Amino acid sequence: MRILVTGGAGFIGSHLIDRLMTNGHEVICLDNFYTGYKRNIVRWLGHPYFDLICHDITEPIHLEVDQIYHLACSASPMHHQYNPVKTIKTNLLGTLNMLELAKHSGARFLLASAAEVYGQSQIHPQREDDWGNVNPIGIRSCYDEGKRVAETLAFDYHRQYDIDICVARIFNTYGPRMLENDGRVVSNFIVQALRNEPLTVYGNGSQTRSFCYVADLVNGLLKLMNSSHTGPMNLGHSGEYTILDVAKMVQRIANPSIRLVFNPRSQDDPECRRPDIARVGICLNWQPVVSLEEGLELTINNFRSRIGDCRLVRLAS
Repeated sequence: MRILVTGGAGFIGSHLIDRLMTNGHEVICLDNFYTGYKRNIVRWLGHPYFDLICHDITEPIHLEVDQIYHLACSASPMHHQYNPVKTIKTNLLGTLNMLELAKHSGARFLLASAAEVYGQSQIHPQREDDWGNVNPIGIRSCYDEGKRVAETLAFDYHRQYDIDICVARIFNTYGPRMLENDGRVVSNFIVQALRNEPLTVYGNGSQTRSFCYVADLVNGLLKLMNSSHTGPMNLGHSGEYTILDVAKMVQRIANPSIRLVFNPRSQDDPECRRPDIARVGICLNWQPVVSLEEGLELTINNFRSRIGDCRLVRLAS
């Protein structure tokens, strides 16, 4: 098939492209390189089945494709707060443009939504029938409400124009090719550990998250796209860890000599975040298989190869 991946040079998008190309599809990567990097897709440049288009999806584009994986939009709180208007424009206008493309080309459309649609959920673990509890004017709202309106657009296009859609609500994902400076907890801890810096924990570290390794997530996206389901479906790991647990795990694997420091928590930081994945298990027979410890080891090794083991350099000097 001829498949479009928006945000294809990013962390998740590039892993998805690897799988699609390996499976023999013709792939178009659409990216404006706001947070994506050409190094993530360099292995496919020049391949006869691969095209790279530098394009901002807030502007329309006309292509003929069979499937659209709409992943474009940084999931990093640091990037949201640096340019919140850009974030919500990407979610609103970008999704609108990709749905128009799906309408004209007859493509099946997958929206990469996010766990942030649940906000400060009153239900734990979070289920797909939860309407969420989101602050519409907070500093994270550009992303949270942006994903909510993207879901609204997808289902309205489905009902009004009979567009073939599916919606994945993605929970915390980690793995090789994460940005070193994206401000998310796993990448923050790993970079600090490799630089021999204290690990910064916000609050007392009791807030909980689930962490899904990127290869498991990609398997879920492929299964959802190639099914007849619309969703929304949670894609994430059902294991739940406190932020303090994760800090100590990174400390033990990467640099046992460093210490932990505690800073105030940020506004609208959810207390608990874990998906109920019963629906996706029943409908798609999907569940993650990579443990957090195994995934962290793979991710730490990738970070070392990109930024060097600064810890060893500093200790040696």
